[in-house]
Amino acid sequence: ATTPRTMVSSGPPKAGAYSRRSIEASEFRRFYDRNDLPIQMNHTGTQNRIAWKVDVEKLDYHHYLPIFFDGLREKEEPYRFFAVEGVYNLLEKGGSKILPVVPQLIIPIKKALNTRDREVMVTTLKVIQTLVLSAEMIGEALVPYYRQILPVFNIFKSVTKNTFDTMDYAQRKRSDLGALIDETLEILETHGGEDAFINIKYMIPTYESCVSA
Repeated sequence: ATTPRTMVSSGPPKAGAYSRRSIEASEFRRFYDRNDLPIQMNHTGTQNRIAWKVDVEKLDYHHYLPIFFDGLREKEEPYRFFAVEGVYNLLEKGGSKILPVVPQLIIPIKKALNTRDREVMVTTLKVIQTLVLSAEMIGEALVPYYRQILPVFNIFKSVTKNTFDTMDYAQRKRSDLGALIDETLEILETHGGEDAFINIKYMIPTYESCVSA
C-alpha cells in the first residue's frame, strides 16, 4: 500500500524560500558560443550597444525571441548584456510578431524568476512589463500562464528595500523587488482583460485590484 501524503498547511514562506538557486546555462549562451546569433558588440562612446547583422524586423521571432528570453537568467558577461539588450530590441521592433510567440516565452520567464536571484528577477520583471506593453492582446494572452509565473511573485511580494541590507540603495534604481512586483501585477491586471484580476487574486491572495469598479 502506498503511504498517504502528509498535508502541508500554507503559511509564511519556508526558510530558504528567498535563497538564490543555482542558475543553469541558457540556450542563449549555447547559440552565442556557436556564433549562431546575428549580433555583435557596437562600441559607441561611453555606451555599448548591440549591432544587428540583419534588420530586427525581418528576424524569425518564433526562433529568436524565446532564445533571447532564455538568456535573461544569465549573470555572466557578455551573455547578460546581449540577452537583455536583445530582448528589448526585439520587443521594440516586433509589433504583431510578438503575440504568437508568447506561449514559447513562459518557460524562459519562469526559469529566470525561479533563480530567485535579485538582479535576474528585477530584470525579468521589467521585461515582463515591456512585453505586456509592446503590442495589443499580449496581456490577455499571459492570463492562462499566471499559474506558472506568479508563484515566485507571491513569495517575494512582501519584500521591501529593507528586507535585504544589500538593497538599501535599490529604490533609486527601481529595483525595490516588492514595489516592482506590485507595479508588474498592476500592469498585468490593467492589460489582462476581465479575467485578469480574479486569476491574479487566486495566485496572490493579498493582491488588491488597481482598477476602480
